[in-house]
Amino acid sequence: MDLEKRSQPPAAKAPAPLRASDADRDRAADILAEALATGRLDPEEHGERLDGVYHAKTVAELEPFVEDLPAPGDKAPAFQKAPARPAPGEVPETADETLHAVFGDAVRKGRWRVGRRTHAYAVFSDVVIDLSEAVFEHRQVVIKGFALFGDVRIRVPENISLRGRGTGVFGTVEVDTLDAEEEDAPVVFVEGCAVFGDIKARPKRGKLVRDLRGYLRKRLEG
Repeated sequence: MDLEKRSQPPAAKAPAPLRASDADRDRAADILAEALATGRLDPEEHGERLDGVYHAKTVAELEPFVEDLPAPGDKAPAFQKAPARPAPGEVPETADETLHAVFGDAVRKGRWRVGRRTHAYAVFSDVVIDLSEAVFEHRQVVIKGFALFGDVRIRVPENISLRGRGTGVFGTVEVDTLDAEEEDAPVVFVEGCAVFGDIKARPKRGKLVRDLRGYLRKRLEG
């Protein structure tokens, strides 16, 4: 009997869970946005699911948030996993925009088009991201910040939604939750880590998205 056991090949090792990419999270966020717009989710549940999507580490962790929802344009639930791991040497997806401030400040403000995803790095300096006059072209906007002996400050118009959270190590991450009156208004999700620094996101009083009606009309026509 012992000889038989020794002769058996070792059991195959289970494959490791596939890590979720930014594209996977964005695809899931689009499904949630469509569900909110069509009334399948209320704003509160949408916010809870969106928070979970952007904190998911693997594709398997993403699935529960969207498995009961149809993909945009479909009638049946259809969240697709990433087809395969990136090939060796393949260039990974990058952020739509990246702001670096190292011993010098970086500021993004005025009339500018907001990408789907922005990364901000403040090292011994400050990054300011002012969305109060920006043009929104995406339903979900993600800002990921890292502050080391510096600050990342984010300001948004009062008529959008603002959500997020992060980790502070001898520092602070503060996101003033904001819920827009228009359910289909843009949502800015802030996630960050502050080490001996601060990441703060809050509405800019008196500032509104000037073309919100045009933005909503485009979404309905699209």
